[in-house]
Amino acid sequence: MTDLMKIDRLLRRPQFLAAAKGVSQARGAVVVQQLDRGDGDPSVRLGFTATRKIGGAVVRNRAKRRLREAARLLTPLHGRAGCDYVFIARMGTADRDWDRLLDDVKSALTRLATPRAAPDMGDRAVSPAQISNRAAPDPRPADQDR
Repeated sequence: MTDLMKIDRLLRRPQFLAAAKGVSQARGAVVVQQLDRGDGDPSVRLGFTATRKIGGAVVRNRAKRRLREAARLLTPLHGRAGCDYVFIARMGTADRDWDRLLDDVKSALTRLATPRAAPDMGDRAVSPAQISNRAAPDPRPADQDR
């Protein structure tokens, strides 16, 4: 993506919920969710969230400010056009060393931008019907009389 791409914000709850249905990567002090909108709009939309689990309002706001700045610096270089991204603060986001936080965000964005093929299971592929038909293992030790 280039610096000329338009970056918008995700502001409404349905936008965040839609992004949660996409793919995600957790790296260090951040989780990044990505949704390819597929609507032909090349702009990137960013959202930021922090739950009360990571701390009080001051800690949550500091974590989101740091994620906003990291996203501002790195999304134009490592993000994909036409995608929505949600950056979720984790424990330690507010206190993490700045260079390490940048590495976390860069790693997550790079991993999300890389298309990955589904793993080839070959003969090992098992259908859900086969799984439900399997007998449950006997919980008793093998040396015990049956």
